[in-house]
Amino acid sequence: MNRIDVDAVNALRVLAADEVQKANSGHPGLPLGAAPAAYAVWAYEMKHNPKNYRWENRDRFILSGGHGSALLYALLHLFGYGLTKNDLENFRQLDSLTPGHPEYGHTVGVEATTGPLGAGMGMAVGMAIAEAHLSAVFNRPGYDVVDHYTFVLGGDGCLMEGISSEAFSLAGTLKLSKLIVLYDSNRISIEGSTDIAFTEDVGKRMEAFGFQVLTVEDGNDVDAIRQAIQQAKADKERPSFIVVKTQIGQGCPAKQGTAAAHGEPLGEQNIQEMKKGFDWPSVEPFFVPEEIYAHYQTLTADSAAEEARWNEMMEAYKNEFPELKAKWETYHYPLQAINTYNDDSYWEFEDKPQATRNLSGVMINRLKDILPNLIGGAADLAPSTKTYMKGEGDFSSTNRAGRNLHFGVRELAMAAIANGIALHGGLRPYVSTFFVFSDYVKPMARLSALMKLPVTYVFTHDSIGVGEDGPTHEPIEQLAMLRAMPNFNVFRPADATETAAAWYYAATATSAPTALVLSRQNLPQLKGASRLTLRGGYILQDSEKEVPDAILIATGSEVQLAVAAKAALAEEGIDVRVVSMPSMDVFDRQVKEYQEKVLPNAVRKRVAIEALSGFGWGKYVGLDGKVVAMPGFGASAPANLIFEKFGFTVDNVVATVKSIL
Repeated sequence: MNRIDVDAVNALRVLAADEVQKANSGHPGLPLGAAPAAYAVWAYEMKHNPKNYRWENRDRFILSGGHGSALLYALLHLFGYGLTKNDLENFRQLDSLTPGHPEYGHTVGVEATTGPLGAGMGMAVGMAIAEAHLSAVFNRPGYDVVDHYTFVLGGDGCLMEGISSEAFSLAGTLKLSKLIVLYDSNRISIEGSTDIAFTEDVGKRMEAFGFQVLTVEDGNDVDAIRQAIQQAKADKERPSFIVVKTQIGQGCPAKQGTAAAHGEPLGEQNIQEMKKGFDWPSVEPFFVPEEIYAHYQTLTADSAAEEARWNEMMEAYKNEFPELKAKWETYHYPLQAINTYNDDSYWEFEDKPQATRNLSGVMINRLKDILPNLIGGAADLAPSTKTYMKGEGDFSSTNRAGRNLHFGVRELAMAAIANGIALHGGLRPYVSTFFVFSDYVKPMARLSALMKLPVTYVFTHDSIGVGEDGPTHEPIEQLAMLRAMPNFNVFRPADATETAAAWYYAATATSAPTALVLSRQNLPQLKGASRLTLRGGYILQDSEKEVPDAILIATGSEVQLAVAAKAALAEEGIDVRVVSMPSMDVFDRQVKEYQEKVLPNAVRKRVAIEALSGFGWGKYVGLDGKVVAMPGFGASAPANLIFEKFGFTVDNVVATVKSIL
């Protein structure tokens, strides 16, 4: 290991420590310990070009231990990604480019938003799946146009979180050999030594998952880390897990190897002592010698040459395979719309009762031909969630071209993997499970929303209509939970037209995830159902009066109940409007004029009907209205008996309307 590499690593350490000290907030321990591993990857083993940070064939790097963001920002600064010294000095400050944890879309060069530990591990698996699938679709002999690695760096916390085990179990099964995990093994967590809660042999666990496991005894040895990475790349059958044994807070004599180095500034005096130990030429904060900057510029020049060679290959590829190049454009450039809105065949369904989960399955199999880069699957539930693409094959260790993903019973990792696929680019992922298990999905769905990723979540068995499986499988509060999430669109369609519209919305989304919440039981096709579903809420059946006596608002399976109640009320001379509200999120973004047209302020007598929690309906029904909703958890019985038990009947809706008139 030569002197320039030693100094280049120490530059990362110095900058990271100064960032945290200047902010008086942050985590210096990981950056100091893991700097050699990160440097080995970025300087010598990773294809990347700071001048074109979105280059499609770049290697991906995720810092799963996102609390160590000071290290990532130092890397981006020194490698010339546009982060200035001033940006580093504003670490963790309002509106800076260097927030406390890396934020995708906010800071150039950040591949994923990582904060919850282990999430980056799951997203890395998704990126590796995307690379493997796209290489099968596009590569031809002599033209490996998709050929890159996914690196992910994390520590003990990432390995303790269950999401990493879920994701790595699948990665080993799929033999994702271009996934390389670097484990910053410093045996320290916030509360002290990991021995108090984490004594397992992580390497043996990873071997059991099907990984090649390598160990670097000295985490300061860049050459040894490089050799391990090269050995990882040589294994074409297994993903690789590199245990890099480090000292948290490396180089800070007072705190090295202790929990005190993890999440608090080192202190000015300790930083000065550290710099003296590094034989650093200045104790001035954020000082880096010019020769170190020059060294990093040399490294980035080599990276630019990699892309130049790829661009040259792509020119030849375009000439030899023009149809594949056209397909490449279809996959890789942002989808603005699919040409189906005015295509009547897209909206055609049999006029018979059908479960919206079945209708969603029909839509997936229509969209698979319209969107050739659609890829997805279920957490071992595709026969129930109806999310299997017919004739498209299963993605596996032997069939990388398959478009159906089998995630196994791993909902949390499934959602993280979908995020990774979306982040990679080129593919539009969807995932599915029963709606009640959105509780397992939610943390990663939240990251979808934060990162503005157009991931589609298909949730079926959407209410007490689940029936005999009972309260454990009947969602109650989950719809309110998802509706509460910013930048997350939730649709609960009532029939075929609304389901088709919900899928249209999801398929054309560019900057937000979409959830489709679907019924297990058959629902009738509704007179008045319309493509106005795309506005979130609309008048399904109107009153004959200019000002209705009342307004019934419902979603999903309860819209038919509102329609039946309207007819019953009409027999008593009460004339009401029925509003279908498949998506509160979308409706709330409509112009005020449209909202007033659907829900006029003059009509204060309103009843909302939904076989889930009533939380959130108050903004529509107001003080003068009422909500017919679940008062608590469900029960185990045939669905029709449960609906009756909890008041989802025409008689109860009619009585509720009359009680407010």
